[in-house]
Amino acid sequence: MHSAARTALILAAAFSVASDVSGQSPKSDTASKSTLETITVTATRSPRSTFDTPLPITVLDSATIREKLPNGVADLFRDVAGLDVTGVGPNQRRPEIRLQRGQRILLLEDGLRLNNARRQQDFGEIPALAGPDVEQVEVVRGPSSVLYGTDAIGGVVNIISRGAPRRYAADEIHGSFNYRYGSAGNLATPDGAMSARFGKVGVRASASYREADDYTAPKGTFGNIKLGDGVKVFDSGVRDRSYRARVGYDVGTAAEVFARAEAYRADKAGFGFIDPAKLGPNEARIQIFYPDQDYSRYSVGYRADALSTLFTNRVDVSVYTQRNERHLNTFVLAPAGPGATVDTKAYNFTDLNTVGGRLELAKSIAVRNTLTYGVDAFRDRSRNTDSSRTVLTGFGPTPTTRTSATPSVPNAIFQSAGAFAQLELNPVDRLTAMLGTRLQDVSAQTRDTPGLTRPLASSSDRTAVWTANALYRIVRDLNVVATVGRGFRAPNLVERFFEGTASEGNGVQKSNPDLVAETSLNTDLGLRARRGALYAESFVFRNDIHNAIKSVRTGNTVNGRPEFQPRNVARLRVDGLELTTGARVLTGWDASASFTRLLGRNVSDPGQPIGDSYSSKLVGELAYRQPNDRFAVGYTVRHQGEQKDVIIGTNPIGAAIPAFTVHSARASARLFARGGTTNRLLFGIENIGDKLYAEFPNASFFRPEPGRSVSLALQTSF
Repeated sequence: MHSAARTALILAAAFSVASDVSGQSPKSDTASKSTLETITVTATRSPRSTFDTPLPITVLDSATIREKLPNGVADLFRDVAGLDVTGVGPNQRRPEIRLQRGQRILLLEDGLRLNNARRQQDFGEIPALAGPDVEQVEVVRGPSSVLYGTDAIGGVVNIISRGAPRRYAADEIHGSFNYRYGSAGNLATPDGAMSARFGKVGVRASASYREADDYTAPKGTFGNIKLGDGVKVFDSGVRDRSYRARVGYDVGTAAEVFARAEAYRADKAGFGFIDPAKLGPNEARIQIFYPDQDYSRYSVGYRADALSTLFTNRVDVSVYTQRNERHLNTFVLAPAGPGATVDTKAYNFTDLNTVGGRLELAKSIAVRNTLTYGVDAFRDRSRNTDSSRTVLTGFGPTPTTRTSATPSVPNAIFQSAGAFAQLELNPVDRLTAMLGTRLQDVSAQTRDTPGLTRPLASSSDRTAVWTANALYRIVRDLNVVATVGRGFRAPNLVERFFEGTASEGNGVQKSNPDLVAETSLNTDLGLRARRGALYAESFVFRNDIHNAIKSVRTGNTVNGRPEFQPRNVARLRVDGLELTTGARVLTGWDASASFTRLLGRNVSDPGQPIGDSYSSKLVGELAYRQPNDRFAVGYTVRHQGEQKDVIIGTNPIGAAIPAFTVHSARASARLFARGGTTNRLLFGIENIGDKLYAEFPNASFFRPEPGRSVSLALQTSF
């Protein structure tokens, strides 16, 4: 975007998330991620307050999303107990839950999966696919495979978008236009939405555009790293756009047929890196970026409540098809001894087509009990092309060049089908118990692939999981929660069939079609309390992952590089404590605090720790909202403790990732409301102390956060 245009947009101010114009009753602006009265649907598939949900659940509501001005929903995870983020920039942030990330986290949009089988295990899918038109984000902390199947071994993130309005009067129309500017990377984000009701038909359409340059990290010291002024984090910008259209038709007072179409495109997005010379001698230059990514999804469905048939009182059925195309480039320039280098440039194109569906029914049994049951299935069909060029310098009198056009992953099909049932029992008023089970079949098979001559391969596995959850109300405002359950993650196409140079360029990977599913056994014990304006929640948990897939050395070498192979060799354990508390101390004033302690261990190989997130985190927040909602202010401080559980010698920071403390503030004001139009100005400032630091998952492959940055936003709704 030209500087003159950007300056004009700055003067207009900005806001990245559309206002709530769905026509439904808005949530209270005092609601936040910390309160225990927010309504959730992800954990149990039926609406209920978080206070009465027999699982650890976090809800980020529309007020939190609006006021904190995140670049994406994952940005909000940094201030929440048990959660974390990996990746940098406005596009590539991905969620972490209780030390699990990538394909061990299931990412949903409106209850339908966004994960796909062609991502590497550590990467996972980007929440940006769901766009900015978000009503609420719900996070189940812990396995949820009974309801959602594979990948939900560490938790579930459900991004709930704003749907077509159902409570407007006939011919009622509402809309919004929002604009946001962020000084980190000169980010500019316009977006808009329109909602209308025509008789029994509700429609909503939204669109957004975002452009950001590479941001700059501040000077400072972080462990053994010392940076001077103005260090650019390359590939941390993005140019992307998102489009959504939704139509709903009321079949009756409690039934709806709906259709949705959505598209997302991103350019020049990457994993981020800084000049390796600033990290020390003999550091490799690793650049991983997406020149482009195109995503689209079309879905139709039917949902109905208040039925009175023999088999169900509620039905929810959806079918969808989606396409995900992306180019991925990996450039590695690595020193290989005095005067020697290995320069590898690899290019991948993936075209993934998915069809899937879910049928869910619920039936009341003997008034007090509910059986939720159903089936779901999806099929990923992947097409891939690869090429690479490696130049070896210093191994002879002249450089040696090697080229390849052999695909690293064959064209393949990955499909999954499962059946599930969950029984909710309420034998007495104070007790809610849930018992659930799922049986899942997963299979993968390669297809004829140009450039590959190795035999076709296939693999399959069947996994059964279960859960038992209970909530007991000791007194009116004190609940105890206990959960125990098993989750699983089926190995994907990359883990089963990838053969070629690893993405970091440090070795060669061999395929392993014989992998079996990872499984976990998770237990939680928690308390929730509330008393007037006071609330508190605490959970202790243990998650044991068996048959965890790790890349191990085979003892062979290929072209002088060590060979690795994914194998079911690890047993991982994560123990944790999560505390959240808060209060309304005076009229309009809210205070909250949270504390997390995480301990991850590789039980099978203690020399290979899994501590790629924080060991402890303390977050405090103080906010004031003027009773008439004319203005609001807020302040957040976050401290993350030192992490000593790192693999020594693999990162430039040193033997431990140092602790850090960062501060942020925000404010908003209603400018005027006239003729049904409301305008609101928002302001935010991040990293007030201009501190050099990296979120812990980004530390070993060092990618620091931006320096002090300011966001301005203007929200207009009518």
